[in-house]
Amino acid sequence: MRVSDRRQLILEAVHERGLLTIGDVTSLVRTSEATARRDLRHLAEEGLIRRTHGGAAPSLLVSREAPYLEKAQQVAAEKDAIAAAAAEMISDGETVAIGPGTTTFALAQRLTAVDNLTVVTNSVLVCAALERAPNVHLLLSGGLLRSSTFALVGPVAEQSLSGMHVSTLFLSGNGLTAARGLSTPDVLAAAVDKRLVSSAARVVVLVDHTKIGVETMVQTVAPQDISCVITDANADSVEIERFRQLGVEVVVTSPGTSASGEESAGTSYGEIHRALALPPLDTQRSTQRSPA
Repeated sequence: MRVSDRRQLILEAVHERGLLTIGDVTSLVRTSEATARRDLRHLAEEGLIRRTHGGAAPSLLVSREAPYLEKAQQVAAEKDAIAAAAAEMISDGETVAIGPGTTTFALAQRLTAVDNLTVVTNSVLVCAALERAPNVHLLLSGGLLRSSTFALVGPVAEQSLSGMHVSTLFLSGNGLTAARGLSTPDVLAAAVDKRLVSSAARVVVLVDHTKIGVETMVQTVAPQDISCVITDANADSVEIERFRQLGVEVVVTSPGTSASGEESAGTSYGEIHRALALPPLDTQRSTQRSPA
């Protein structure tokens, strides 16, 4: 197991269980106590966990990644407006890539009428949104399913996306700053995002205001590699100005309207449930185990 994969497993286990002992770590990743202690020390130095006597606990400074269906309801109107603005950038006959996320899922729902469109993705949800579109060609990567985002990750996903070339990549994440760019708390997801970035002539980042000014564990897109940021009117104006000073185009949207001022159709997040054959959200809240 690679060091990065091992530490990601430890990090997820800490957040899932709340407390992990050295013995738990050695059993989880099948390594020696000395290696387990080094891994915990590294994660603590990065501010991702807190060391405790004989183990580790979640950091007080780094929040967990919310489950997908929880994130789908957060600032939903803003996500809809961002998706509508992104859809206006896509023309008939293009080949684009779309990463995983609630905002990119909303974007995919708006592309069913685009003619002769090819979409490369590692998102099961993006695929589900477009599977019945008669004039959309889908290329879904292989890989290991990450249940918290319905994304395919890992070496198989990376390999299946190698050698691709797309005109534009539409990508989201968990944090975005002008100093560090786009980031995510997941090492495996970041590796696939980076592979998508390397395939694209243009990178468009879709993030609502709750992600602006936030930094998470792994950088996925450096600031100089971002062509455009689409966000909402509540985004930090200082951070937005920093992007513009870097030469990055910034599109600021308002809920209910697209970038052109037209009314946004709005995303029905019931579509997420139907696409995945999930029970109603109230049932999930009482039964779903939150992923790390």
